[in-house]
Amino acid sequence: MVDTVLAAQQALAGERRGLRALLPFLGPAFIAAVAYVDPGNFATNMASGAQFGYALGWVVLTANLFAMLIQTLSAKLGIATGQSLPEVCRARLPRRFVVGLWLQAEAVAMATDLAEFTGAALGLHLLFGVSMGVSALLAGVATFAVLAMEVHGFRQLEAVITGLVGVVVLAFGIELLASKPPPGAVAAGALEPHLPGGAALLAVSIVGATVMPHVIYLHSSLTSSRVVGAGAGERRRIFRFEIVDVLAAMGVAGLINLAMLATAAAVFHGRGLSSAGGDLGVVFAGLNSYVGAHAGTVFGVALLVSGIASSCVGTMSGQIVMAGFLGRQVPVFLRRFITMVPALVLIGVGFSATRALVLSQVFLSFGIPFALIPLVVFTSKRSLMGSLVNRRLTIVAAVAVTVVIVALNVYLLTTG
Repeated sequence: MVDTVLAAQQALAGERRGLRALLPFLGPAFIAAVAYVDPGNFATNMASGAQFGYALGWVVLTANLFAMLIQTLSAKLGIATGQSLPEVCRARLPRRFVVGLWLQAEAVAMATDLAEFTGAALGLHLLFGVSMGVSALLAGVATFAVLAMEVHGFRQLEAVITGLVGVVVLAFGIELLASKPPPGAVAAGALEPHLPGGAALLAVSIVGATVMPHVIYLHSSLTSSRVVGAGAGERRRIFRFEIVDVLAAMGVAGLINLAMLATAAAVFHGRGLSSAGGDLGVVFAGLNSYVGAHAGTVFGVALLVSGIASSCVGTMSGQIVMAGFLGRQVPVFLRRFITMVPALVLIGVGFSATRALVLSQVFLSFGIPFALIPLVVFTSKRSLMGSLVNRRLTIVAAVAVTVVIVALNVYLLTTG
């Protein structure tokens, strides 16, 4: 940690150039990016690709662009204020609003953990054939083990989580090469906006799975104290480094999501198996059957690794939420245990794991405005942000993103 801080200070002083200057600042966005490739993304992207082919690729791309903007604002708030978004809310909003924001954030955290923990358990179940109940317990043990890495320093935990993301990247690189989707069809789906009939639920799910409320809170905390700028000039330079971090991390996450959707479209939609993506167990078996080369096993490994990594990040976010909004904290392992309970209950009663993943993402989409609106308001205040205050174009873009997300939710409610 000392070496990283020293390297960062050398970079700010101009003693490091190029990639050597950037390296000490990489990390926060990659931790946040874990939430953008979690099991909820697996469920929504595979279901979208199987049912609608490449048609919702533009939703994946748009949601990823939204994520880049939002995570940049979150990182900027932490750099400018030295506080997380929940801490800024507690300092500047009426108490009753803060309590309300905390309650909805905790509900969102539960939905987040439902997706992540269920996904990890499902990955174990598919790979080794053990019952979902036993898989859930093993997933819990694995998550506790990863979280315990923080005892040796946050940078070590950060490195482990980033390494797990690398496994997911490799897995879907393999899947994409094996399934061979037509590049023209993938590009058309990503660049030609069109919402097929009946796709509203999945479109909102994609947004909910991509723009995750809990990492809006987390990212601001990760940048608030990682490297502290001595003045306005240093803070601006830190922010420029962080923009690169965000673009790289979110860019990787976006490519993974498109690879998921394209794989499902090529393997299932192309064969008329539009309902196959609605069950990740069927996806696992179908990849092995239609693609071969252990494609299903690779998918199962990616799902397991994603679930463990994102579950750890979700627990970290929950700590930030409670500490920021209430100024209180519970032990991280106790929080991990408490947030496992809803997933364990659903698994115990036999509820469809894949259905739980998709519905949890819809719930998350409704939680986005509660994090996004305060973020946009605060980052637009010069008295708070100083020289890092949002420019007019940034404000317009951020407001537009908020309006689109709220409109999607309203559309879902009115159309069912």
